[in-house]
Amino acid sequence: MDVTDDVTDVTGAPQIPQQRGEGLQDAAVRYAEERHWDVLPGAWLEPVAGVDQCSCGAADCPAPGAHPTRADWADQATGSPVVARRMWSRAPRASILLPTGRTFDALDVPETAGCLALARMERLGVELGPVTSTPGRRMLFFVLPGAAAKIPHLVRNQGWPPASIDLVARGEGDYVVAPPTRVGRHGAVQWARRPTAANRWLPDAEELVGVLAYACGREGR
Repeated sequence: MDVTDDVTDVTGAPQIPQQRGEGLQDAAVRYAEERHWDVLPGAWLEPVAGVDQCSCGAADCPAPGAHPTRADWADQATGSPVVARRMWSRAPRASILLPTGRTFDALDVPETAGCLALARMERLGVELGPVTSTPGRRMLFFVLPGAAAKIPHLVRNQGWPPASIDLVARGEGDYVVAPPTRVGRHGAVQWARRPTAANRWLPDAEELVGVLAYACGREGR
């Protein structure tokens, strides 16, 4: 996985964001400004008696510091860098959430399957978009919007019953957690493949689903 701190690619274009050393506000503004992604500040981690707990106050929060804070969260997301900077200036520790189904969908798979698929796609020269790796041992491949509606059909065409493999498409009404957000005590979301000028144009889900479905099927055996 790519975990370096380089800030430019071979073309000299900025890479978004750095893996380490960049604050949440700066990262959120970069996503809006340079990638034109909608961003939303979510919950954050509060130190309580030396232990980080979710700002929502739930002791059993399933995603501490990394979920929306209000029911109408989708309406609050913004693609304006100015508004994003203002939002995080009010809540500098807020997580960065990216609504899916707008400028991208995400194919969510187990980490082991994702690493296997990523290596194979790189060998085959498949054009990839950004890919995140989460502390919950998941990998999310960014693809063109509309993937969520197509995935069951595409998976069946690969010979897999959709319910038999752990491949989830995140589309309209959902979101992903963006680097460098921390999720509880488990660590931070990171880029396995960072957003760069080279991967600004996202692949269609159909271009990735064959390799991903095979890797997930192998993982489930």
